[in-house]
Amino acid sequence: MSTASGHAPGTLVRARDRDWVVLPGTTEDLVLAQPLDGDREFVAALFPDEVREPGFGRPEALPGEAGDFASASLLRTALRIASTAGAGPFRSLNAVAVEPRQYQLVPLMMALRMDPVRLLIGDDVGIGKTVESALIARELMEQGSARNMTVLCSPSLAEQWQRELRDKFGMEPELVLPSTAARLQKSIDDPDRSIFDQYPVTVVSTDFIKQDERRDAFRHHCPDILIVDEAHTCVGTGGNEQQKRYELLSALADRTERDRHLILVTATPHSGDPQAFAKLTGLLDPSLRTLDTARSADRDKLARHFVQRRRHDIKRYVGQDTPFPEDRDTQDALYRLDADYARFVADILTYTRHQVRGPGGDHHQRMSWWTALTLLRCVLSSPAAAAATLRTRSLIAATRTPAEADKLGRAAAFELTDDETAEGMDVVPGSLPDDAATPEGLRRGRTSEAEALADFAVRADALAGPETDAKLRILVDRVKRQLVDGYDPIVFCHYIPTAEYVARYLKEELGRNASVEAVTGTLHPDARQARIDELTARRGRHVLVATDCLSEGVNLQDHFGAVIHYDLSWNPTRHLQRAGRVDRFGQPRRRVREITVYDTDTGIDGLVLKVLIQKHKDIADQTGVAVLVPDQGRGVLEALASALLLRGGQAEGQLALDFGDDPDFGRAREALHKEWESAAERESKVLTKFAHSGLRPEEVEAELDALRQALGDPGDIATFTREALAQLGAQPIGDARDRGFKAPVDPLPTGVKHALGFYEDVDQTTTPGSAPRAKPKGRARTAVRDLVFREDLPVARGEHALSRTDPAVRALARYLLDAAVDTGLPPEERPARRLGVIRTAAVDRRTVLLLARYRFRLTLPGRTAADEGHVLVADDAQVLAWRTDDDGRRAWLSDEETAALLTATPDLNTLPALRDQQAARATAELDDDEIDDHLRARGRLLADRLRDAHQRVREAAGQRGRERGAAAVRRIDVEPSGDPDLLGVYVYLSAPAAQQSASGGDR
Repeated sequence: MSTASGHAPGTLVRARDRDWVVLPGTTEDLVLAQPLDGDREFVAALFPDEVREPGFGRPEALPGEAGDFASASLLRTALRIASTAGAGPFRSLNAVAVEPRQYQLVPLMMALRMDPVRLLIGDDVGIGKTVESALIARELMEQGSARNMTVLCSPSLAEQWQRELRDKFGMEPELVLPSTAARLQKSIDDPDRSIFDQYPVTVVSTDFIKQDERRDAFRHHCPDILIVDEAHTCVGTGGNEQQKRYELLSALADRTERDRHLILVTATPHSGDPQAFAKLTGLLDPSLRTLDTARSADRDKLARHFVQRRRHDIKRYVGQDTPFPEDRDTQDALYRLDADYARFVADILTYTRHQVRGPGGDHHQRMSWWTALTLLRCVLSSPAAAAATLRTRSLIAATRTPAEADKLGRAAAFELTDDETAEGMDVVPGSLPDDAATPEGLRRGRTSEAEALADFAVRADALAGPETDAKLRILVDRVKRQLVDGYDPIVFCHYIPTAEYVARYLKEELGRNASVEAVTGTLHPDARQARIDELTARRGRHVLVATDCLSEGVNLQDHFGAVIHYDLSWNPTRHLQRAGRVDRFGQPRRRVREITVYDTDTGIDGLVLKVLIQKHKDIADQTGVAVLVPDQGRGVLEALASALLLRGGQAEGQLALDFGDDPDFGRAREALHKEWESAAERESKVLTKFAHSGLRPEEVEAELDALRQALGDPGDIATFTREALAQLGAQPIGDARDRGFKAPVDPLPTGVKHALGFYEDVDQTTTPGSAPRAKPKGRARTAVRDLVFREDLPVARGEHALSRTDPAVRALARYLLDAAVDTGLPPEERPARRLGVIRTAAVDRRTVLLLARYRFRLTLPGRTAADEGHVLVADDAQVLAWRTDDDGRRAWLSDEETAALLTATPDLNTLPALRDQQAARATAELDDDEIDDHLRARGRLLADRLRDAHQRVREAAGQRGRERGAAAVRRIDVEPSGDPDLLGVYVYLSAPAAQQSASGGDR
């Protein structure tokens, strides 16, 4: 079979002792190409005089060259894993380590009908918005319509995004944070280039890049794809910082400057503020700012850009069930303060009232309401939070103006601060007059503020421990109950000192019954994940104590099944986010637990629970919509502060508070609930439109099934990796603790060690089929002795995932492919063979199977009608088979019959002589022109099928009937590029026939 010549994209050539695929962009002077193994990191510009015809050739039937069933299977799987340039309509799925659920493909299908992509993904917590948005980005980059991308997010989520993109999507993102930006910039030699020109994938702190001195530069260099996480925090009425975020996004979204792809991600797209929602959708298209979602035509227009699903929308989707927990067991853990603690809280309450009201109750404020409320929250949180706050307040009082104190106090009360460390340790700033006093000192008029605060701090210290802290006691009790029931809990605290305090005493109380660790904002995001990994790697039960630095973006469902709210959040969304760490897709338990701890003495916890948190849940249950509390509940909290601190009539030392009779509080509560319910009702009426239940993903289900079959499932990858290592002399050893195994490095051939990144003490080594790699200076024998593989993501540093995109797995596959054509290597270093003979009961006559790789030139629509489009190189591995009938005629098998052969198992051993004879006969048959004609016809048929699949996906995504979209679909084209590569020839003999002589007939 001849090989196509020329340098057209998709042509196979040979240069520098390896085979290459010619890429678009090739000129007469330079041939742009990438290695046949598909590794894009080694794209090279080749000189025409060093390029020659490819030397892949057909399998040679040399004596002893034919392998057995295992060697044939290894080569097929290696080819499947090594391929990174799939020809199907979802090119990104060829390069990702996660298998998306059917419903997660809906945003991708919506994106395929847009140019540029302008999409708002508002799916519920735990559905997988990160996967959905990253999948779109990877697809755009694979299709050639984008070169680079960036993710804007909060600093606490940056590491999580980096891990997701790296582990699941095969990207290598750089973090652009205050701690990294200077280092990254210094690594760039060209002063005209920016970080975003140098690094194709970045994760950026929104609050870092929005500053005036960086915003304009980022606007000029912002990548082709922009993903904005927690996009709702960039709109609304959150003050100057939020306005800066919005101004930044508005500039980046301006389509008059550049048609940038923009993907907004948030679980709460509608906060109940129509203006904020209009600003959010207006970033996608300015015309969406004036839409009325009550009108059907406007909803249709918005639905092109907006997808929002709740769990019930996707619990079963296109015949696929999504394993969410079926139920959430909610419990209350009520407690009463111990006597000493109750007196302490009452004294603090009296103290704050004096500070807010001023001398003689004249309402001349010495302390803002918000500072006073935050101080009370700290006291009710834990003795540790109370002591830390009281001492901190004494240090900062001289450095804060009343206005600054009020601003920080409001931020802490409404939980708006971005920096958790500040929120946990600097929550009661403000200036106090020197004559402030303890309750006793106030009466005597002689104790300074510093002495009063020091006295309170000492009293707080004395209340630490389960003997005097009823809240801690009930937590210990509830944690022990969860552990006995088999639930590993996460305990959420609002303040850093509280989390550390709780973790310390839980360790003492639980002893060896469970491992306990605390994760707070004092840890770098990377250190947070490392501590969680360390905790969950230990044997036995686990308890994680955390602040709200883990309430967003961190997936903990694999190891934890219960959430305990030790501190109530005054932002109901926080409770939803906390529970979402375990109550999400992938949680193995059918039921998760959520426990809320609160006191029955002050009435503050009960009020917040009823007016804010429970109301939030009730609205979501009744309408199916989780709408943010309007205006952060400011009206209710202001009324609470007023009733508690200005109009409270309780006698000094009295603890119980009753807000039910306060008219201002009652009016504020009713107004809030009315506005909240109205917003939820509006949203619930249009929700089903944006669930996109009619997008027709079932029309592309066949393409998805074919792709999954081509890529293989995780079980296939694990089997391949085990068998490849075993055949190469490194017998895997199962790990009883984790799902996975390890294999020793030392027994592996030198070429494999090079492919895996390990070096030997030699001057120079050549990996089969590749250019020589020089050994680093000095002796460079690796200290690594084991390769460790895990089935679950993410994996620890130095370990590997049993995924087709893991570098170690792919390196093994590429080595096996390269070694298979290098007949100069010893047999033990070539476990995958291009020739094989199998004796099996799966056939009743001699059958020959061919393993072929086809290459295609794929033309996708350009961004304008005048644009000729993107020309991409794609490949597709195919198996074809024929059998010879009784008259000696060749009959080609159907696709279904051929697929069945791949599951056949050997039933008898094959004698070496018979193996060599049958292999020689099969290779001789390849000279028949009829086989060449059939292979070429198959390539044309595959090209037509692929073109139809690409068109069908885009039509199913909604382009049908739209003039521009329909024209774009028609411009999609797929053409074969040269003749296919014939990688393997395998003979299947029926078991009875194989017992005949080597010269026997077809049967």
